[in-house]
This record gives sequence, structure tokens and C-alpha cells, in this order.
Amino acid sequence: MTSKITYNGNLRTTCEHIKSGNTFITDAPTDNNGKGEAFSPTDTVVTALASCMLTVMGIKADQLNVDMINATAEVVKIMASNPRRISKIDMVIKLPKSYDEKTKSILEHTANTCPVHFSLHPDIEKNISFVYG
Repeated sequence: MTSKITYNGNLRTTCEHIKSGNTFITDAPTDNNGKGEAFSPTDTVVTALASCMLTVMGIKADQLNVDMINATAEVVKIMASNPRRISKIDMVIKLPKSYDEKTKSILEHTANTCPVHFSLHPDIEKNISFVYG
């Protein structure tokens, strides 16, 4: 088992990672009857995309002997209705240094081929940009 999610009432869940015991909560967003006091389930999806992209870039950076510590990703999620879903993800990945064009190309390709990226529905528009230095 990967995780266990418990519904706590009031549109809140507690999510537990079985192997580590780490937990986080989710709340329904304010535009969907919730309090918005924590990540919503769809927030976790777009956050997982950013985390996955940075993680695989980190793996590749280590292989290339490139430092990308303190790289960040800023994510904006846009929702649609009928059915309610994520329709668009805007993301800016900021890397702390500038790299040569070959390294940039490798890192960007690696990010755009992460497992979460491939797992998202192809109809979700993904606008991902990279800023260096």
C-alpha cells in the first residue's frame, strides 16, 4: 500500500504515506464549498507535477554534475466546470544558475518527460517555462 487517506469530515482529509508515516491534510477549496485552509486535492495534483519535474531534473543534474540546489517551481492551477476539472497549469521553474544550451535542453526535456506529466490527461493545457540564473 502506498498511502491511506481518511475523511475527517468538513471536507477535510488526512493523507498518510505508509512507508514514512508522513502526513498532510487537504481541504476543499473556497470555490467548492470548502474552507481552503490547506491544499485541495487538485492543488496536490499540480504540486505533484512541479515536485516530479524538479525531482527528475535533480536526478539528471546529479548525473551531469550540475548544481540546481534551490531551484523552485511556481504553479498556478486553473479550473474548469462541466465537469469540474483542472483545465490549465501555468508553471515557472526557476533555476539558480545559468547553464550551457545543451544542459538546459537536457534538463528541460527531463522535466517535461516526468512520470506525473505523462500521467495527466492530455487535454490539460500545460504552460511551463524555465528561467535560469
